[in-house]
Amino acid sequence: MIKQTGSVALIKKTISEYFQRQVDVTVNLGRNKVLRYCGELSGVYPALFTVRPNDKNFLGKTSYSYAEVLCGSVKIQPAKKAE
Repeated sequence: MIKQTGSVALIKKTISEYFQRQVDVTVNLGRNKVLRYCGELSGVYPALFTVRPNDKNFLGKTSYSYAEVLCGSVKIQPAKKAE
């Protein structure tokens, strides 16, 4: 069973605060596979949000639903500043 943490409304509000900022994204792909990357939160929509990775070889955006964040499959947080 997937553990629910919070509500969709709270997640939407939190993610909308990160709009056009650098974020760290962690995606759980299953079977002990985890994808981590940094990118810009480029779009916030009613059902999903999009992230444009900083990788120059990747052309395009990735999109995730708020339900994926709610279930813990995707974690998003503000990027840590390089010192």
